[in-house]
Amino acid sequence: MGIIARQSIKGTIVTYIGVFVGFITTFFVLTRFLSAEEIGLVRVLTDTAVLFVGLAGLGTTTSTVRFFPYFKQSKVAGENDTEAKAISEPVENVSERLVVENVSERLVVENVSERLVVENVSERSDPHASNSRRNSYNGFFFWTVSIPFIGFLIFTIIYWALHIPLQNIFAEKSPLFVDYYYFVLPLAFFMLYQTIFETNANVLMRIVVPKMVRELWIRVFLLVSYLLYAFRYISLDGLIIMICGSYGLAALANIIYVFAYGHISLRPDFSFPDRTLVRKYLFYTLFLILSAVATVITPTLSSYFITAQMGLDSTGVFAIATYMAAMVAIPFRSLNAIANPQVAQTIKDNDNQSLSTLIKQVSNNGFLVGTLILALIWTNIDFIFHILPNGETYEVGKYVVLLLGISQLNIATFNINASVLNYSSYYYLSLILSFILTVLSLILNNFLIPIWGINGAALASVLSYSIYYGLLCLITRILCHVSVFSTGHLKTLAVILTLTALCYAVDLININIFAATAVKISIWCLTIPVIIRLNISPEMNNTLKTLFRKR
Repeated sequence: MGIIARQSIKGTIVTYIGVFVGFITTFFVLTRFLSAEEIGLVRVLTDTAVLFVGLAGLGTTTSTVRFFPYFKQSKVAGENDTEAKAISEPVENVSERLVVENVSERLVVENVSERLVVENVSERSDPHASNSRRNSYNGFFFWTVSIPFIGFLIFTIIYWALHIPLQNIFAEKSPLFVDYYYFVLPLAFFMLYQTIFETNANVLMRIVVPKMVRELWIRVFLLVSYLLYAFRYISLDGLIIMICGSYGLAALANIIYVFAYGHISLRPDFSFPDRTLVRKYLFYTLFLILSAVATVITPTLSSYFITAQMGLDSTGVFAIATYMAAMVAIPFRSLNAIANPQVAQTIKDNDNQSLSTLIKQVSNNGFLVGTLILALIWTNIDFIFHILPNGETYEVGKYVVLLLGISQLNIATFNINASVLNYSSYYYLSLILSFILTVLSLILNNFLIPIWGINGAALASVLSYSIYYGLLCLITRILCHVSVFSTGHLKTLAVILTLTALCYAVDLININIFAATAVKISIWCLTIPVIIRLNISPEMNNTLKTLFRKR
């Protein structure tokens, strides 16, 4: 557990440093030095590359984690008969990290390191293990590299074939995207292998450096690229090339790190795996590919609809609003990562009472922190746009921030249900729900954007995810007999609405915007003692008591 704790702490520190760098880049560099159209271009190129990677990867990132123990454990004849039995386990019992867990945000399967650290700790204690491991993986890493390459070639051909149809769609409103259409290919290729080798590092218990590359180095590289463009050292072409190069350097860093410290070989072993394992891999991967079709597309739909119907200027405004709203769900990601192994364990143990308690705690805390962040942003939204460089350009996205914030709040509150469904024997229903989400998003974006523009896109997101999570809550309640709802949600809602009303009362006073913001922040500081007094989150109260006791 000491290894796990140390790596988790280091990873968390790296993540929050990266978030800070991303915050500075987005709100004080992009908005100051790039036009809305240029921000929109970067956004749609990135979204397209992420979509490309999600499909071209052919589920490799998740399959790598799922099947690595089979290759590793089979290296010695007669080693752990119980491990050999694992090959015959049904795939549905290990349908991890699928479908709804924000595939657009991260393609890498995170938090698998705990299991891998425990499995391999004895192996790491052997000073001679590194030499034997290099030739002990039965050609595993050859497949992790070659399968995505095949997928990349297939989808490159598809992408090339779609050039003319997509040009007809985007040329009128967003000709700049058409001009840089093929830059998606190198960007996607570098993203793909940066992700693949990060996953390879994860299964080898090398967690922190690849995480640092993804969360920090890439953001620093991008910041440097934007600053070079801002001061006219490079052209727009140079900027896009440097963005691609940033991911290329990240991929190279991961490759060098894995080969230097992971002791891996890309030599294939065609005698392994056997037909049983191949069949299980194909079934599992087919499920992943179908899931990716539904879930990787959905988060990017709004960008494409806005780009095609309104232009890259509007896409840029929408992107900045999206970055603001994304803050609502950031704390939930860490909370969800910690809870997922416990959810899987309680389901395995058939302990419904513990499962119900756990998901109520996760949902209650996610709703509490998410609602507080959203309310803090919204009650100070005019001040945020006031201090934002070129804020008058992006202020038209004011209500987009609110609507997308509500959408992120849905994720923070209800997404734990997705973990319950994915780890249960009803995991296949998550695929159906994902397709429903995609279809809803397609229909609503197509209908609402022509009427309300970027606000319509944000409303489409809220409605799509509200219906999706409503169905998800209903299914887990009926089939898994658990529910996330508790009295804590009602207490949180009452507190936040009351303090929000007080903040709106401040706006009625004739004082300048800086003074008004200071008063509002003071009001929100009252939230902490109120939350403690009402015992909305016993877990948070216990943590605070422990901290104060240490002091």
